[in-house]
Amino acid sequence: MPGSRSSRPSRASKTKPRGASRRAAAAAPGAWRPALAVWASALALGALFAWWHAAHGYSYYYGDAEAHLDIARHILDTPVRTWESLGTVWLPLPHILMLPLVGSDVWWRNGLAGAAPSVLCFSLAVLLLFLLVRRLTGSATAGVTSAVVFASNPNLLYLQSTAMTEAVYAACSLGALYALVRASQGEGLAWPAVAGVAALAGALTRYEGWFLLPFYALYLLLASGRPRWGAAALFCAIAGLGPLAWMAHNWWWWGDALEFYRGEWSARAIYERALRSGMKPAPGDGDWPLAFLYFTSAVRYVCGTALAIFGGLAMAACMRRRLAAPLGLLLLAPLFYVWSLHSAGLPIFLPGLWPNSYYNTRYALAALPALALGSGALVALMPGSRYRGLLMAFAVCLAVLPWALYPRAGNWICWKESEVNSAARRRWTGELAAFLKAHYRGGGIAMSFGDARGALRLAGIPLREAMHEGSGVPWHASLARPELFLRQEWVITLSGGKLASALPRGERRGLRYDCRRTIVVEGAPVVQVWRLSSRLRPPEFAAPEEEQRRQFEKALREVP
Repeated sequence: MPGSRSSRPSRASKTKPRGASRRAAAAAPGAWRPALAVWASALALGALFAWWHAAHGYSYYYGDAEAHLDIARHILDTPVRTWESLGTVWLPLPHILMLPLVGSDVWWRNGLAGAAPSVLCFSLAVLLLFLLVRRLTGSATAGVTSAVVFASNPNLLYLQSTAMTEAVYAACSLGALYALVRASQGEGLAWPAVAGVAALAGALTRYEGWFLLPFYALYLLLASGRPRWGAAALFCAIAGLGPLAWMAHNWWWWGDALEFYRGEWSARAIYERALRSGMKPAPGDGDWPLAFLYFTSAVRYVCGTALAIFGGLAMAACMRRRLAAPLGLLLLAPLFYVWSLHSAGLPIFLPGLWPNSYYNTRYALAALPALALGSGALVALMPGSRYRGLLMAFAVCLAVLPWALYPRAGNWICWKESEVNSAARRRWTGELAAFLKAHYRGGGIAMSFGDARGALRLAGIPLREAMHEGSGVPWHASLARPELFLRQEWVITLSGGKLASALPRGERRGLRYDCRRTIVVEGAPVVQVWRLSSRLRPPEFAAPEEEQRRQFEKALREVP
C-alpha cells in the first residue's frame, strides 16, 4: 500500500545539507561528555609525563627550555621591571603564561613552572583536535582516533613536559582552525572573533603563526562559498595585532622594528656568524629537494614511519571538499619549515643524514596534527561502526606500537637530542653551581645571559644578583670602561665572550680580578670565575669656583 503523503520524506529533508547534519550531531544532548573525557584523559596523561620527566631531571635538558624559564623569571626577579625583559627574538606569550608560577623558587628550579602551562595547552590542543574532527566528519569515533594519535606521541609528551613552546602553539593553531571552521559555517561574527584571538595568541608564540595569518583570512573569506568581508576584516583586525605589537616592542626598546629578524641574536645573524667562522651551509640551504628530504626524514623520526605513511595516505584519501581546506591549512606549517630550511638557513640535523647528529628535530612535530586529522577522517569514511572500530584500532596501533615496544626515553628523538646536546652544558653548569654555592655570599655577579644562568638556578642565587645583557646601560658601560663601571665582586667569563676581553682592558687601567676557578669540559667553552681583588680609585675632580661657574653659565646663555 503506498504511503500517505504525510509519511513521505519532505523535499526539505531530501536537500538538507550534510554539513547541517554534522553540526546537529556535534550539538546533540550529551555531546559534551566524550569531549570532557578526552580533555580529562589528555590532562592526566600530560601531567603524568611532566611529573615523570621532572622527577628524572629532564625538564632542563633543552637549553631553550632553560632560556624560556629564565626569561620569565627575569621579568619578576630583577631590580627594575620593564617590558624590555621580554627580550627580542623569542615571542612573549609562553613567558607570560609562566609568570603565575615562575616566581616560586621551587617551581622555577624543578622546571614545573614551565611545564604547567604547557600541560594545560597540550590538553586543550587534544580537546580542540577532537572537536575539529568530530565537526568535520560527524563522527566521535574519528575524533577520538585523531586525539589518541596526536596525544600518544612521546616526543610531544616530552616537549609538553618542559618550558618549550610546541604545546602552546598547538593549542593556539588548533583553536584558530576550529573557530575558523565554525565561522565558515555561517554562525555569526563571534567565531571569527574567537579565531582572531587564537591566531593572535599563535602569532605571539611562534613565527609560523605569522606565516599562517593571510591563509586563515583567505579561508574565512572564501570557505562558505561566498565572500564574507565582515568576518575576514574582523579576524584580520584582531589577529594582526600580534605581529604589530611585537614589532612595536622591538622598535621601542631596540630602535628597530625588525630586531627579532636581523638583530645580533636573531637566528639569521647567528647563522651568518657561523658561516663566517667556517661552518658549512645547513643541509637544504638553497636546495629544495634536500630541504624536503630532511624535513620528511625528521617527520619519520619524530612521528614514526608507520604513522607517517598511513597518515599521508589517509590525507590523500580524505582530500574531499569539506576536508581539503582544513587539511591544507594544517599542512602549511610543515611547508613553512621546508621553506625555512631552503631560504632561511634553518638547520635540522638527524642521526641518519649528514652531519649525523641531533638538532631541531622537534620542528617535525608541525606535521603531527595533519597526520592525526587524516587518520581520524579516514576512520569516518568507513561504512559501518564495526569497520570504523577496526580501522581506529589499526591507526592507534600504528601510532603507539613503535614507542610501546621500546618504552625508553632514548628512543624518542627529541629527548635524545636534548640529552646529547646538553651533556657538556649540564656538566660545566653543575660544577659552576657547586663552586658558587660554596663561595658566593653576595656582591653581585657579571655574566653573559646565556647558559651560565643554569648555574645560578642550581646554586639558588636569584637572577637579580647578576648583571648581563638584559641590564642595558650598566652592561654596555661595563664592557666599554670596565675600570669605571664594572662594580660586581664576581665575574663569570666564557672563552670568546665579551666579558673575557673586557677584563684585560680593565686590568691595564688598575682593575684587578683574580681567577678563582677554571672549568674545562670537552665540547664546551672554557669557563672562568673571577673575584675582585683591587681597583685604582678614579681621580677626583675639584668643583669649579663660583665665579667660574657663573661665567660658564653666562657663556651658555649667549650662545645663539
